[in-house]
This record gives sequence, C-alpha cells and structure tokens, in this order.
Amino acid sequence: MKTKTFMFGVILAFSFSGAALAVQADKKLEYSGSPMGAVVFDGQTHKNAGLTCKDCHNPVIFPEMKKGGVKITMNDLYAGKYCGRCHNGEKAFQIKDNCTRCHHKP
Repeated sequence: MKTKTFMFGVILAFSFSGAALAVQADKKLEYSGSPMGAVVFDGQTHKNAGLTCKDCHNPVIFPEMKKGGVKITMNDLYAGKYCGRCHNGEKAFQIKDNCTRCHHKP
C-alpha cells in the first residue's frame, strides 16, 4: 500500500511539474486577431519585473492558463481586468496611448 501511495505521489508530482514548465520565462506568446496587430506577451520581461506565473494566473486575474482560454477586450483592460490590473500607469506602463508596446504589426 505504501508503494502504491508513493508511486501515485511521484506521478502526480511529475504531472504538475510538466504543467508548470510548459511556458518558460524566455518564451514569447503571440495572440493574433486584433486589427491593431498581434499582441506579444514576453515572459522574460515579466520575469525581469519580479513576477511569477502565479502572480497573473490565479482565479482573480487569469482563471485559465490555456492560450485563448479567456476572451480579452480593450474595454476589459481599461476597466482594470486581466493585464489592465497592473498596466494602469502605477504598477506598470499604462495601456492607454501605449498600443505598440503590446500590439505588433508585421
């Protein structure tokens, strides 16, 4: 019984470690579909600012970690939701009037 419990724990630990390492800090994610250009999320920039994945990926800010799992609008961001929670001009650069810091046209 102890062996089965131990093996279950090992399997569970590997399962969660794989999920935690799925997006490395030096990876950039691109979200297309905006007429303003693709939004590029730079994990390294956020890591350099002292953030961890859990700072944003939690039930309050981003309840889902799957890319595209949350529909984000500019109105949401201006209202302080999602990225707008920090990108408000106090904690991080303000979203308004800084379009090209996130949106990149080819």
